[in-house]
Amino acid sequence: MTHVITSLCLRDGGCVTVCPVECIIPGKPTDEWPLFYIDPDTCIDCGACIPECPWEAIFPEDDVPTAFKAKAGQKLSMPVGTAGFTEVYDGTDHDGEAVHLTATRTMQAGEVVDLTPDTAVNAEFFKNGPGYNAAK
Repeated sequence: MTHVITSLCLRDGGCVTVCPVECIIPGKPTDEWPLFYIDPDTCIDCGACIPECPWEAIFPEDDVPTAFKAKAGQKLSMPVGTAGFTEVYDGTDHDGEAVHLTATRTMQAGEVVDLTPDTAVNAEFFKNGPGYNAAK
């Protein structure tokens, strides 16, 4: 089993720093691949990344929630052009570097969302997306 970074990711990058096998990479271009992604062929399922994520965006693949209950102010990030994702997020990552995402949405407290589609997105990133070449 591998871990999956879901659309709760706002590119903090602490997960990259602690990964002992360097299987987490940032998506590029950000407008198309706004999250960080975990290479399923390299991940050793150690879980070191989970407590490092301030957004609580990382789950074991089999535990990605179908009914995630949002906390007030939590955001989702999607590729540019995704319907309903029109907010801009400007923040900083764990190194103090600027993070700029142009297709986010702030959830209401108690809003329930299905995060399981993110598993397929992560797989696609490494199968045919820009992560394919990065992982080789």
